[in-house]
Amino acid sequence: MTKKPTAKKKSKAARKSVGRAGQAIDERVAALAEAPESLGQSDTKLQLILNLLRDEEESVEVRLEALQILQAATFSAPSFESWRGDYIAALRKVAADQDAELRERVLGILAREKDGFAQKKLLEGLQHPAKALVEPEKALQLLSYDVHAEAYPVARRIVKHPPNPAAKREALRLLAADAAAVPMLEKVLRDKSETPELRQVSAAALQALKPEKLQAYARKALLDPSEQDDIQTTCLTALTQFGKAETVSKDKALLKRVDRLSGARSPMLKQSARQFLKKYKPAS
Repeated sequence: MTKKPTAKKKSKAARKSVGRAGQAIDERVAALAEAPESLGQSDTKLQLILNLLRDEEESVEVRLEALQILQAATFSAPSFESWRGDYIAALRKVAADQDAELRERVLGILAREKDGFAQKKLLEGLQHPAKALVEPEKALQLLSYDVHAEAYPVARRIVKHPPNPAAKREALRLLAADAAAVPMLEKVLRDKSETPELRQVSAAALQALKPEKLQAYARKALLDPSEQDDIQTTCLTALTQFGKAETVSKDKALLKRVDRLSGARSPMLKQSARQFLKKYKPAS
């Protein structure tokens, strides 16, 4: 009769499968890479991998591999649900780790889980930069997974006083669900001193919040020969996709202007103009 392995032997085998502290980092990572195959059948191994993730004295490479294994286990290990509480607790602990990459990866997982702890820490970092766990633009991206009302005032403040252009862009994106931000979005869209990217992000947010505002501005921008090509392309796309056919098809000034734009040097602008005309200009 075959003897079942004892708990002590199981623990020893589990430790072997995740590597030893004295091994070279690449050997430990390689040992960990083989762990997912049996993770669902070994609570001991799962506990060891959680411990590796939490251990600040471990190398970042080993901890990142442990994190990847645990992420995979959330989908593939049948028994993982009983460990979810420990997993989330470990992630929250590592969210304030000294290593920036590990912090960002962990906060990303928590944000996708719509974790309240992560939301609080991300908002706190935006309000008090000295406490920030990630760069402001990354914090705004992560907050967008589950936007709470408290994030909107913070995003509006960042648009007014951005720490960098990327943070302003992500703040504008986050405001695409904030009705109170419509005047701010209009201001950015109309400001020719803003970059085309920021104006386009504002246009997309306006389309979501107040499409009639974007439609009105689109016509004005297309009739303005000094407007940037990128913005005119965006406006043409907005009118082509969402314009009211009964109104646009009768707008002689607009049709005439777009007819000129169909010969523009910019390939994107030219293509957008031709698509617009195909939809709205009657065949002659």
